[in-house]
Amino acid sequence: MNGFVAWLRGPVPPHVYRVRPWFPKWQTAPARFVDRWAHTRNMKIALLAGGLVVWILVFFLSLKAAVAGQAIPGYGHPVKLSCHHRLWSNATDCGLNGDLCRPFDEQSFAFSCPAGCSNAILLEPYNIGNRSYNYRPLVIGGKPFRLDGRNSGLYRGDSSICASALHAGLISDAKGGCGILHRRGERDNFENYTKNGIESIPFQPSFPMSFVLTRQITPSPGSSEGGKLVECVDVRWSLFAFTVIMTVIFSVTITSAPVFYSVIFFVVWFQVAMASDPPGSDSFYGLLQVGLGRFLPGAFVGFVLYYFCIRKTLDGLEAHVDKTVLWLGACWVGALNSDTFDRIPISRLTPHDLQQQPGAVTALIIIIGVLIVTFFIQAHSFRREGRLLSMLRFYGILVLGIILLLLVPRMNLRLHHYILALLLIPGTALQTRPSLLFQGLLLGLFINGIARWGFDSILQTPASLLGDGRLGTKPPPVVPPHLNDRNHLTFSFTDLPSHVDGISVIVNDVLRYQGMKVKDNDSVPDFTWSRQRRNQPEYFQLGYVHSNALGGQWYEDFSVPSTWAASGDFFYPA
Repeated sequence: MNGFVAWLRGPVPPHVYRVRPWFPKWQTAPARFVDRWAHTRNMKIALLAGGLVVWILVFFLSLKAAVAGQAIPGYGHPVKLSCHHRLWSNATDCGLNGDLCRPFDEQSFAFSCPAGCSNAILLEPYNIGNRSYNYRPLVIGGKPFRLDGRNSGLYRGDSSICASALHAGLISDAKGGCGILHRRGERDNFENYTKNGIESIPFQPSFPMSFVLTRQITPSPGSSEGGKLVECVDVRWSLFAFTVIMTVIFSVTITSAPVFYSVIFFVVWFQVAMASDPPGSDSFYGLLQVGLGRFLPGAFVGFVLYYFCIRKTLDGLEAHVDKTVLWLGACWVGALNSDTFDRIPISRLTPHDLQQQPGAVTALIIIIGVLIVTFFIQAHSFRREGRLLSMLRFYGILVLGIILLLLVPRMNLRLHHYILALLLIPGTALQTRPSLLFQGLLLGLFINGIARWGFDSILQTPASLLGDGRLGTKPPPVVPPHLNDRNHLTFSFTDLPSHVDGISVIVNDVLRYQGMKVKDNDSVPDFTWSRQRRNQPEYFQLGYVHSNALGGQWYEDFSVPSTWAASGDFFYPA
């Protein structure tokens, strides 16, 4: 045992790692060029301040103009949408008959979408008719629709707007774009079409809200054939290219580790918070408010990371090209998490998601394998520096803390990617090329996590993790309805359980009935329904309702859809 502990302590004297640059004259040439022309400390400060001012002016002025958008004649400035934005969230949120999601018809507005909306998919099962869909874009319908002499697509009102615009060919996945949304009220027979790499979902019965999408044309003076299409382009990639160039210049010319780290942290933070992966906001000043609000606590944590971990890696480093390629390059990969690691089929690191998401278990096994290899690489280096025992003690305390968090009742441990970065960055406090790579990647993940989502809790309630998922409650049994004829039926609800306050019925994905119990009575009024369109099937779901103490209701899980066929027969779920 003593021999094993002595081996863990490492060699005597310990070997302190230093990255020795390849082609040192070339790697230090940009910094020496700056020294030649900026002789004094004040000149270097002025030069750095000038570079930062140039970046700030170009970045923020370009972003402000892009967020405001080009005014579209007749519709004003486009509403800035996220890739997941919908007019109709779900049956219960939109209320009885969808009244909380009005207007259904006779309204149009201009919108703009960011790039990359083909990756905006459902993360929880979503019922459409008698089927459930998951892990695909929510686009329902899309059959050709003639509007003002131009072909468009007719989509159900709960379709994702930007995914539908991508399906219709109005926007580009690489650059985003803009269009006009026209509400078209109640429609039926939403046929599925596969266009532009997206297969839409069919739905035959009527739905109270639908919309069509068009592009606006600016009239050309003296031309009777119209003019050019109004273009809206997502500027995040052009701004990203400019920011990368500026950070590369900073990286190869700044020799002070704290100055380099501070500049890169500031620039990468606002690139993520304002352009590359911003939180949802329809205005430039809204983005700026959120970005600044999260920056101060994020910068404090960034300082702590630098003081205890990162300075051991960057201090005295003369391999500026290695630093730029490995540390800065990996930092950008982590900071662009939505375009890099979000492609991995693990939406959330919870047992619920790992079980239901295709490919999640395989991806997790690969990630664990990479982490194990990384652990042995770093452990070998820490042992040679004589610091392995102290790191093992540190991580032992962290593991003990995680175990204690797992024991907290009625709470779930949620390891957000910013928390993973905080846990793993201490294990990169070495000046080796692998440490440069791992540390830059983890710092980028930390910046992305906080700038995009904020400091979310490491412990969360099961309900907050579910989102739009099922609660796991037992739905009510589907009682046989009384079939008056092939187009009329009646549900009777008697002897409801004592712990519920009522029952609701969703018909064709719209909340159509909500019966609440009265005092000393376990039954609610009957629900009579008439078929909306003859020769079309209709779908029914039942769910219990509870009243909140301060007002409002919440719903238990709804039953699997039952089908009322066009023939008049009623089919129960298998």
